[in-house]
Amino acid sequence: MTATTSAVSLSKTGSFASEDHHRKRQVVNAVMQAVTACFTLAALVPLVWIVLYVAKMGMAGLNWAFFTRLPAGLGQLGGGALNAIEGTILVTLLATLISVPVGGLAAFYAAGHPNTPLGIAVRFGTDVLSGVPSIVIGLFGYALIVKPQGHYSALAGAVAISIIMIPTIIRTTEEMLKLVPGNLREASLGLGVPEWRTALQVILPAAVAGVVTGVLLAIARGVGETAPLLFTVLGNDRFEIGQIVRSGIQGGRPVAQTFGQILEQPTDTLTLLMYRYSQQPYPERVQQAWTIAFVVMMFVLLTNISARLIVLWQQRRLGKV
Repeated sequence: MTATTSAVSLSKTGSFASEDHHRKRQVVNAVMQAVTACFTLAALVPLVWIVLYVAKMGMAGLNWAFFTRLPAGLGQLGGGALNAIEGTILVTLLATLISVPVGGLAAFYAAGHPNTPLGIAVRFGTDVLSGVPSIVIGLFGYALIVKPQGHYSALAGAVAISIIMIPTIIRTTEEMLKLVPGNLREASLGLGVPEWRTALQVILPAAVAGVVTGVLLAIARGVGETAPLLFTVLGNDRFEIGQIVRSGIQGGRPVAQTFGQILEQPTDTLTLLMYRYSQQPYPERVQQAWTIAFVVMMFVLLTNISARLIVLWQQRRLGKV
């Protein structure tokens, strides 16, 4: 009888100790979740503050003329940023055409051969390149293209921006390729399909959303750069693609020559124009700098949101969520 009573007493004591330990863990967990939530909100405060402040300052100068007119003269009201918009589209498009094949192929190799010397070198080189300051890449573009050609150009800016975009494309594309089930690749290779056709016709369609995500994130990174463009495109308030094309048609110049004229002259971009306007003492130029900042910010914000939605859709489609 005494032994039974002792066993029951020990059982109750152990049960109470277990309940106390469980309650203590719940309290600690609740406290840590509260601390994490507070720091998360603290990290979001600067983001929300910046977005709202730039929107408040920039929307005041947002109008149709901003997108359709060239900059007005110093001290004059009106004008727009058509030159910078066209230059941004041109430089970003060229940089995308350069960086996507290079970054995509490198990502496919690194994902398919992760432990080979070349795969390790690609991954290491990507990490190093992503940490290089953008102004150093601008100097490299200046020495590689501007100095030999003897003039600034959209092509030089595109090469510099493409170097910045490549690490983002490689990293994101490689991670998305890892989400593709390995049995797809094995089944294709088992049927005797060459590895390059397996990558293009089996793996790429399955990971196309991830590849698009990497490209979008790289474009968002490239559009926001300013330092490399200071040494490559220089800036040009009179740059207008429509005028160059019309001049080429009227002069009877070949299409290739007109296209070369577009690429081989100084151009402008939104970030570069914003930098120049923010340094000037004219209120109308400062206002346009805020408007440009708002446009660039919204483009980058929407691009990042789109990329996150594509990643979520890709994960759900592959059954990872």
